[in-house]
Formats: sequence, structure tokens, C-alpha cells
Amino acid sequence: MEKNIGNLDKALRVVIGIALLSLLFILEGNARWWGLIGIGPILTVILGWCPAYTLIGVSTCKTKQS
Repeated sequence: MEKNIGNLDKALRVVIGIALLSLLFILEGNARWWGLIGIGPILTVILGWCPAYTLIGVSTCKTKQS
């Protein structure tokens, strides 16, 4: 698994993930469980790898120059 998520992408995913997870505390009833979708972006940040990026051949990481 080669890392394919850059720093800006990681920051955005953390913000979006936390915002989605906050729905667990903001919403009431069964709608609140939609907040669990926030686990996905946070998990991709932890791994540094996005399976969707792999499928479409995208990488936001900076390339190493020799």
C-alpha cells in the first residue's frame, strides 16, 4: 500500500471526519447514526492511503526528487 494522500488532503479529511462524527451528538433519533460515516475519512488519514484514489490513479502526495 503506497501512500497517496498529501498533507492538505489529510487536513481536509480530518475536518470533514470530525464534522460528520459530531452528528452523533447533534442529531436525534436514527438520523444521528449517519455520523458514523465520519470514520471513513479519519481512517484514510491514519492509513495515509485512499482506495478510491488508487482506483482512479490519483495521488496528492508530493513526489520525491533525487
